[in-house]
Order: sequence, then C-alpha cells, then structure tokens
Amino acid sequence: MKRSIIIIAAALAACSCSEFLEKTPANEFAAEVFFASEKDLKLYSDGLINTALPDAGDIALGEDRFTDFCGTRASKDFYWGDYNASQASNWTTSTWSFSRRVAYMLDNMPRCKDNVSEDVYNHYEGVARFWRTWVTMKRMKVFGNVYFIEHVIQPTDTLTLYGPRQDREYIFHKMREDLDFACEHCLTSGSGIHTNGRVYVNKYVALAYASRFFLYEGTYRKYHKVNPSTGKPWNGDYESPEELLGLAEKYAKELVDSKAFSLNKDYRSLFVSANLATDEVIWGRTYSKDLSVKHGVTYKYCSTTSSLTYSPTKEYVRMFLKDDGTPAPENISIINEFDHRDARLKATILSPDRKWLTSEGEAAEWGPNWTWTATGYVWIKWCQLEQEPLNADNKSYSSIPIMRYAEVLLNYAEAAAELGHMDQTLWEQTIGALRKRAGVKSIYPGSAGYVADTWLREYYTQDVLHPAELSDVILEIRRERATELTLEDQSRYDDLMRWYLGDLIERRYKHQGWRGIYISEEDAKNGFVWPHTPIVKEDGTPDTAAEAKFKYTVSTTKNSNSNNYKISGSANSNWSLTYGTYGYLVYHYALVWDDMMYTHPIPISALNVNPNLGQNDGWEWI
Repeated sequence: MKRSIIIIAAALAACSCSEFLEKTPANEFAAEVFFASEKDLKLYSDGLINTALPDAGDIALGEDRFTDFCGTRASKDFYWGDYNASQASNWTTSTWSFSRRVAYMLDNMPRCKDNVSEDVYNHYEGVARFWRTWVTMKRMKVFGNVYFIEHVIQPTDTLTLYGPRQDREYIFHKMREDLDFACEHCLTSGSGIHTNGRVYVNKYVALAYASRFFLYEGTYRKYHKVNPSTGKPWNGDYESPEELLGLAEKYAKELVDSKAFSLNKDYRSLFVSANLATDEVIWGRTYSKDLSVKHGVTYKYCSTTSSLTYSPTKEYVRMFLKDDGTPAPENISIINEFDHRDARLKATILSPDRKWLTSEGEAAEWGPNWTWTATGYVWIKWCQLEQEPLNADNKSYSSIPIMRYAEVLLNYAEAAAELGHMDQTLWEQTIGALRKRAGVKSIYPGSAGYVADTWLREYYTQDVLHPAELSDVILEIRRERATELTLEDQSRYDDLMRWYLGDLIERRYKHQGWRGIYISEEDAKNGFVWPHTPIVKEDGTPDTAAEAKFKYTVSTTKNSNSNNYKISGSANSNWSLTYGTYGYLVYHYALVWDDMMYTHPIPISALNVNPNLGQNDGWEWI
C-alpha cells in the first residue's frame, strides 16, 4: 500500500472530499478549450507564480528568528514544552490546493503537445514539476511522511482518499524525478523565461534549487539514522545519502560551470536595494516604491510593538572571522567588535558607524535602543536604515532575493566536502570566493596559517544530543553558511534540522538563554557610550537628554527574586551577567527540545477526517 499513489485524502478537514476535489482551479479555465497553445501554458504557469512565489515575509521573516542565532523576548509555543496535536495546523484544503492546481496542469497540458515545439512543451512541464517539488518539499520538512500528488484524484476514488500517508523516501524519489526533469528541460532564455525581474522559473532556478534540495535530504539521512515520522531506520529502497549528495554536487557544479552568475561586490546591497542584483540573484521578488508595492520587513526588525525583539546572539557574532582569516577573540566590547572583521558583520548587525534616516528625512547617528533588542545586538540585514524611517510599517521597497549564487557555492562546497571531494582548488572557487568578497583572507583548513577554532568545534560537538565527527573543512563551511545566509528563507533552521542539531535551539548558552554583548567591569559600573558626534545645545553645552540614547547602562537594581538585572530602566528583568557584576549579558528564556520535534504533529482535525493518516513518532499521546 505504501508504494501506491495515495493522494491528499487527509487534507479535507475543512470541507467534504467531493467539495474539494470537484472544485475547478481558481482560474476557472476549461481544460478542453484552454490548454491549446504556448500562450495558454505561459498564462497558467504565471498563475502558479502569482500564488506560490515567496514574498518578503516568507524569505526575511522565517524560522531563523527562532533558532540559536536569534534571541527574542518570547518564542514560539512549539518550543514551550506543552505543544500538542490539538494546536497543530496547516493540514487543510488550502494546504493541498496548490498541489492540485499543478496536477491539473500536468494532466491537461498534453492537449497542446502538437501545437508547440518539443522544447517549449518540455520547459513548461519542467516548470510545473518544479512547483510540485517546491511545495511538496515544504510540506515534507514540516510533517515528514506526506503525499505526492501525481494526478488530480476523482471523488469516487475512496481507496486513495482515505489511505495512509506515503513514505518519505518514496515521496523524495518522486520529487527527484520531477526536479531532474526540470533541470534537464527548462530553458535559459526566451520570452518570459530569464529576465531582469528574476521571477520566472527556468533552468537556472531549477539547478540552484536542486543543489539545495539534494544537499538537504542527503545530509538529513546521513546524520539522522531514522525516519522521524516513524522512528524506524531508513528503508533504503531508493537513493542513498551519498547518491543525494552526489546530485547536489552535480547540479551546483553545472550552474557554476555555466558562468551565468557571479558574486555581487556589495553584500549589503543585495538585501536593501530596490533593484535585484542580476549578477548574483538567480530567483527573486521585486518591490517598488514608485508602484507602492512594499513590505514591512524593516519595521518588523526595528520596532518594539510589531515584533518579538529579534536580536542576534554572541554565538552568531562569534561565527565571523577577523579579516586575517583567524577566529575572533572572546571578551571584546561591542564598541571594538566590528574592527578588522568579516565585512558581512557590519552589513548584518548594527555597528557604531551606521547612520539611519529619521522621520524628518535626515541622516542621523543611531544609538542603541534596549526596547529593540534582547541581547544588545540589533539586526540590520534586511533593514533600509539609510533609505526609509523606521517608525512605520509597510514602507520598505527593497527587492528580495529568493535564491542567490552565493548559496549555490556553499551547497557545492558542502556536498563535495561530505563526499570527500574537497580540495584547495574547489575551496578557493567556493568558500574562498565568498571570503574574498567579505574582505577576509582565505586560508584552506590544514594549510599554512590556518588556525583551528576550538570554540567552533565545541559549539557543534560538545553538549549536543547527537555529536558527530566533523572535519575542520566541514566546520568552516558551516561557519560560512551562518555568516552568508542566516535570515534567508529559514536557512539556519533548515541547517540545524538536517544536521541533527535541533537541540541547539534549547541549549542556548548553557541551557540558560541567549548570550549577548560583553560588558567589562568598568562598563558595568559606569556604562559605555556608543561612538557618535557629541550633541550640544545652541549655547555649546552638552545636550544631556540627547546624549543619553548613546549610552548603554546596566542598572544596579536586581530583580528581588533572582540575580537578574534590569537594563537601562527597562521593566524587564530577565537579564543577568555571566560573572556576577560583569561579563556577557544573558537574556534568560527557557525552551524545550525533543527529537520528536524534527516533525510537527499531524493535526487532530485532520486525523478526525482520516484516522489512517497515523501520527508522527513521539506525538501519539501528546
């Protein structure tokens, strides 16, 4: 039964089977008259883009906000320890309706096969199969065993409507067939195929995604010894981890060898510019100030009222090397922390020399604001500080890269390293190129001048539930993924999941919370001033009130129930200092992790409709 094509039965918690399956796709086209030409194929595939293309929130405000690298003053209920199947969601009609639309296209497009060239026909079949892979993979990451919707199922097909979920390995094999087809047959040029807007699915998009897709599952099965949905060992009926990693390497290499893309010289501009950097961005979404097509990402990261105070952690900052290619020191003040470092650090986190645009339209020096941070660090990666005031929502107009050439280089490097294929030449082509752009000396691990980072090794191998033996090369690639990709389409979250390191979410700084900036004994006693041009009144005397916003202070008043400090008059007293009266600032917040959390539970509402779905391992009695 598990090998049969069992389609979406359980998605029907919100409506009857016949209501869902008899519904004509949203565009209301009749297949008999519509699928007749290339124009029809393009129009229908454009509709898929309109529905499923990730937006700014999907890419810039994803699961990375709830990982080891991002502190918050409150987290998701999933990590509180009492989450259960009655709280679960995302398994209703809408969950599967897009997959049905894709299946509808694939079932009906043969009507135009004699009216278009073979290349065009195969291109649009590849586009549809790409989208089926894209959306199925999203579901599989959440629930593990799900469904692969190969055809539109008729309401009379009760056997498939109420069958169990399909096995993850079978589903992935079917997606592999789809993505292989897209990589082979999607075109690179033509009307509406490869444009400066970077919105269309084409061969380059398929290749880039394939490098991500196969790397994810290859490493997932390498580091996880069981299928998380069943708790049982992988059945091994389809691709091995090594085969999947080989496919990731193959498709990444094909894109790199095409020389169709390169690294943009200005890393920060990739995330705050109105125009997509077409040299590096392979797939993206355009926003426009002139057309009033905007988003609210800047506001979400720089607002007290609209976010959970998303804040970089010290562990994230430690990932950034010095510009000489060696690890950064411990116990360094934030005032000096950005000096002689990887340039991506200043592009991602607020540094003392950064200015921002006030509501009056003036460029001003920006002091720290404790209502925006739980750690003392402030995210600026996606924030248009210099272009738009931060005090209003939905004002950002920066275009959003969905997939970049930089990620392909990282996928290439990691797949090759996992397979034992990495050498100094490939290192310089991938990791070395990224470090060169960031102003960091590239030193191949093991070569002269390389300094192994003891902290980095301990971070990934000590006090973790499932430690693995990791080479210096693998560790440095993991560092590079952190510094290059964090906050982009849940890259950090996905990395933790596939590396079997979800427990890092719980064990943040000795299981206490998020570690932030370092405060010396002198700074703790007197506070320290954020570098800026002194503010004076008209008579030339210091403007004490204006100057105050540039000073970090730690209140001497402790919480009566603990040794936790209040910060700069904040009512919140969840902070403490690691050495009592000085040291690293830690924001205390308890989280819970269990291996069953590598999948989410199947919602009770869906199980009520179809008990044959079965519950994911560990969630049965929760």
